[in-house]
Amino acid sequence: MKIVVSGGGTGGHIYPALALIRTIKEKYPETSFLYIGTERGLESKLVTREDIPFHSIEITGFKRSLSMENVKTVMRFLKGVKECKKILRKFQPDAVIGTGGYVCGPVVYAAAKLGIPTIIHEQNSVPGLTNKFLSKYVDKVAICFEEAGGFFPENKVVFTGNPRASEVVSAKPANALKHFGLSDEKKTVLVFGGSRGARPINEAVVQSLSELAGRPYQVLYVTGDVHFDQVQKEIAAAGKPENVAVAPFIHNMPEVLVECHLVVSRAGATTLAELTALGVPSILIPSPYVTNNHQEKNARSLTDHGAAVMLAEKDLTAASLLKNLDHVLLNEKEWQRMKASSANLGVKDASERLFAVMLELANK
Repeated sequence: MKIVVSGGGTGGHIYPALALIRTIKEKYPETSFLYIGTERGLESKLVTREDIPFHSIEITGFKRSLSMENVKTVMRFLKGVKECKKILRKFQPDAVIGTGGYVCGPVVYAAAKLGIPTIIHEQNSVPGLTNKFLSKYVDKVAICFEEAGGFFPENKVVFTGNPRASEVVSAKPANALKHFGLSDEKKTVLVFGGSRGARPINEAVVQSLSELAGRPYQVLYVTGDVHFDQVQKEIAAAGKPENVAVAPFIHNMPEVLVECHLVVSRAGATTLAELTALGVPSILIPSPYVTNNHQEKNARSLTDHGAAVMLAEKDLTAASLLKNLDHVLLNEKEWQRMKASSANLGVKDASERLFAVMLELANK
């Protein structure tokens, strides 16, 4: 089977695509892939590292306000569609899947016009402009949150979950916490704000250091590369609490997550897929700077089922953070309840579900 995959812009679109490819390769090694993205996007680095054939096209996203730049975007889109048709005719895929980002527009649209089976994968509870546009032309729309279904044609929607969960769930405890100088006998909370960190979360953690030092649980605090040096100084000024470890970034996140009892983070779709796949309770601080406030809506899909606590960024302080940490980690019944609720929301076979949809379409 031959599959074209397209997704770009942010890790939230790219990592699920890579997880899907890895899972299919492992179970069906005869499958061939071609990834279409942009040269300037993060996908050009991440995909080529995986030794996956990569083809780049030039395309930009639409502005949400009236702009002459949108006229240029339309021209790039039409040019991109023409180029993608040439690529697709040459590769002859059995199916094409778009995992989000504006690069999917010309790729998936071209495939649909050529009569190739097409799928878009929407990770968030509120879809972006590209997937809303493409939903009119594709054969199936795969979603990760039930709430997203209402934005698409009902007859096309299929719930699959996020392929990233399929990878994370296979992670095994490997004494990852000891690498950071932490105990494997204490409950551990992982705090992170994304690859670059989040200043409001950093500030709340730094201001709570003296209080955290006296807690019976421990903290692994991921600052982001940009904030690491400054946080190191703050940690030193606070006397370097023994139960607080700091890192700029974690590359082996699944191995760390599987050993943690609670996570404090933003509410990106991929992060939530990882947490629920492992049944990890969370305190979610949605970013207020994203399109359509979709992170808050993502978070509500967990809080409504008792798997997480949501704390708005405007209400985030050292005191509110500590209050919520204590509420979960110092109350065994509450922690167990949230853990079970999180696990109930997890979709551990998302890649298999997506591939099954592809096979069904390709065999029609």
